[in-house]
Amino acid sequence: MRALITGAEGFAGGHLSRLLRSLEPDLQLIGTVYRAAAESPALAVLDEAVRLDLRDPDAVRDMLESFRPDFIYHLAAQAFVPRSFEYPWETLENNIRSQLNLLHGAVQLGLKPRVLVVSSAEIYGTVPPERLPITEDFPLMPSNPYSVSKVGQDMLGLQYFLSHQLPIVRVRPFNHIGPGQNTRFVAPAFATQIARIEQGVQPPVIEVGDLSPQRDFTDVRDVVRAYHAALTRGKPGAVYNVCSGRAYSVQYLLDTLLSFSTVSVEVRVDPARLRVVDRPVVLGSARRLKMDTGWEPSIPFEQSLRDVLEECRERVSRGEQ
Repeated sequence: MRALITGAEGFAGGHLSRLLRSLEPDLQLIGTVYRAAAESPALAVLDEAVRLDLRDPDAVRDMLESFRPDFIYHLAAQAFVPRSFEYPWETLENNIRSQLNLLHGAVQLGLKPRVLVVSSAEIYGTVPPERLPITEDFPLMPSNPYSVSKVGQDMLGLQYFLSHQLPIVRVRPFNHIGPGQNTRFVAPAFATQIARIEQGVQPPVIEVGDLSPQRDFTDVRDVVRAYHAALTRGKPGAVYNVCSGRAYSVQYLLDTLLSFSTVSVEVRVDPARLRVVDRPVVLGSARRLKMDTGWEPSIPFEQSLRDVLEECRERVSRGEQ
């Protein structure tokens, strides 16, 4: 059996590679990368890492023809919402065209791999509190270029299932956290500052914006288990939320990280960081995924945060930012 992971050097990609290797040691595992060096630790478990621009249809088709995967986990994407406002076409092209090249290339070659299309809970937009938790049947209301690109990926997956009978499974992950996440995101951003304060390279102050928003966080290690479960045990053509079913405030996230700290830290509200929050609470339901595959999250939120902080401490101790 052969499996392909796009975006293998990314946050979820590295965790997924390690999971697949642990579950199926004899699996032939290839990953596509865009910028990562071949010696990246995230790629060590792969049989081969291919540097590839997924926006290039000929290069994608050549790769598919050479490897002929039985499973495709399509994780590669521009995933930072603020960047999508600054560079909307970059986000749309990267996310939609890359997936289109994979699906169209498979059809052109007569391949029938099981394909995981990774959309996002961002496509639901703002959901009134009385409509929570969000199920897969909720209307799509994208509110930023990133979520528009994810609607495109989601619907392309459905279209290629209906038009070409490709066995495609779609997932809509909510917020995920854990070791390896980029410091642009809230948990490692706070944890890195705490680690720097502990090691005396930053004053004992963290400046924050609005800490009231609540989000449905799932540990990335549980998320990639969900991806595997959805692709191998889910129903082709179906779509599944991937979430914990619990909402945690950013305030609780910060307080929990601070409770693990070895020093006292002052938290200051910076008016410049305050902005209108259009989605005060995001809470999902993964009932469909659990019913079809048996998946459910297993790592407590607090353990995820402890692991994030430990990784940030190690990184800061090595002199990394």
